[in-house]
Amino acid sequence: MVIRFAFPKYVAIMLFLAVFVFIFVNFNMDFLEHQGNSTFPAPRPHLQHRFCSFQPLSPEDALEERLLLDSIKWPETPSLPTPLSREQTTDPAHSTFTILPGRDGQQWQIGDQLEVMINMRDFQGRPKKSGGDVLLARLHNQALGAGVAGQVLDHLNGSYSAVFSLLWEGSAVVEVTLVHPSEAVTVLHRLTREQPDRIFFRSVFRSGSVSETTTCNVCLRPTQQPLCNYTDLNTGEPWFCYKPQNQNLSCDTRITNYNGGFNQKLQAKENTLFQNNVNMKVYIPASGPDNVSVLPKKKDHPEVKSSIVQSGPAGYYYQGSWRALSGTVVRQFTTSSAITQCLKGKMVYLYGDSTIRQWFEYLNAALPGSKSTDISCNSLMLFTLHLNVFQFFPSVLLLDLKQFNLHSSNQVGPLMALDHANNILVRYQFHGPPVRSFSVQAIELHYVANELDRLVGGTNTVVVFGVWAHFSTFPVEHYIRRLQSIRRAVVRLLDRAPDTLVVIRTANPKSLSLGVALTNSDWYSLQRDKVLRAMFKGLNVHLVDVWEMVLAHHLPHNLHPQPPIIKNIIDVILSYICS
Repeated sequence: MVIRFAFPKYVAIMLFLAVFVFIFVNFNMDFLEHQGNSTFPAPRPHLQHRFCSFQPLSPEDALEERLLLDSIKWPETPSLPTPLSREQTTDPAHSTFTILPGRDGQQWQIGDQLEVMINMRDFQGRPKKSGGDVLLARLHNQALGAGVAGQVLDHLNGSYSAVFSLLWEGSAVVEVTLVHPSEAVTVLHRLTREQPDRIFFRSVFRSGSVSETTTCNVCLRPTQQPLCNYTDLNTGEPWFCYKPQNQNLSCDTRITNYNGGFNQKLQAKENTLFQNNVNMKVYIPASGPDNVSVLPKKKDHPEVKSSIVQSGPAGYYYQGSWRALSGTVVRQFTTSSAITQCLKGKMVYLYGDSTIRQWFEYLNAALPGSKSTDISCNSLMLFTLHLNVFQFFPSVLLLDLKQFNLHSSNQVGPLMALDHANNILVRYQFHGPPVRSFSVQAIELHYVANELDRLVGGTNTVVVFGVWAHFSTFPVEHYIRRLQSIRRAVVRLLDRAPDTLVVIRTANPKSLSLGVALTNSDWYSLQRDKVLRAMFKGLNVHLVDVWEMVLAHHLPHNLHPQPPIIKNIIDVILSYICS
């Protein structure tokens, strides 16, 4: 028996494997560098074109992402000539809307749908030939405290339709607003594609008397400076800072996070596309009557329905109160005792941006006893472990909801209030980065998904979250990934505790200036709001349609809706809790 050794063959195989591993590592360095909290070299120059790209975490996520991006795809907007001339862009003053007549000239009655045709023109009065303008529409009667949002459809030829449900008797006035001309959308598209880091953040690193401040963001442009990788190990959410140049400061010495500023890089005359009272958030005039008279519904009267919409509004205002058109009946909680009775025995956890913090502030002010009460760290730990921990505090008597002073940021939290007598706990926590705020301790920035995974849940647990306002400058893919991680946590929570109540806040329209439009435009919010609704559709969660509640109200749009709107929002949430 002769044994033959084939060393050359095995050497060739080993050499092949070595080359394969080298190529694999080289082309997958981005993935490998995201593992753990460490320092690593900046991305290679040939990858600069995708310095702010986000890879889906699974094939299923990738498919969903593609479908979501297709569903929110905006109509193609015109390329901008050089030099830019505003004269050829959409002008609300030259544009008009017309109320279309009903079937066979019949009078309008409650239950009908009113259709309006909108025709857009440029500053020279010429009809627009393409779509892509951002329009909002509402129907209202301020004397009745009534209002409802309309649905706008783009016909892609310079004309649009707005459809309204007629829901009250009396006058109904049409209002159509140009938020942005299509040419401005072209600019917003380009900014997100080319400058997703136009809002940037900073962190202070400190060790003893040595400190240094560096730039941080969801994604950083390649430089020779190494990065600190703070990607969350559980959710995969990315966050990076340039590593301090001082050798005594490691990535573990990061102390604070704050909004570093905004780099505004518009091309010549593009600022003329974002002018208040000219072409941004401007009413479009009617070419005839701007209102209709609505009669009571008659049994033998066939309802006039539009053929171009499949669904109606979530609700409407009447006499200043929000009325849902389906699902839970909205009750009015007009006294602090009614709110207390509804929340009795409940633990309410609020997660999200400052538009969610508004709700904590409302509850804290609406219920008696808003004076802050200090509590020691050790006592707080015991309290967090068990809601009935006041057996440890016999000297403290809290008869109403009182906010504890946790010595935390009033902007970011955490914030906490307790009514011991009624066993009510309300907590607020900001979402994880990106966070546009003043300086806050980095350790206080928690991702919503991780917070949800720490909850036991159950009949007495209410979870409310809203995540939208701080994500507008980044690619939509980043927002999709954030919602996917939150949704997975919601599913886990409902699996282990099906009786947990989960409430989700939508985005809302806001007032716009040039700076706000470039970083937090209603167009950005609208796109992400569509993603939010699609991603949580079919789950056992409740949606608070703040978009429609702000749009339908007569008060001016505001990032933080005014108190009458907040009161109605809280009524919706409490109705979910106490239905």
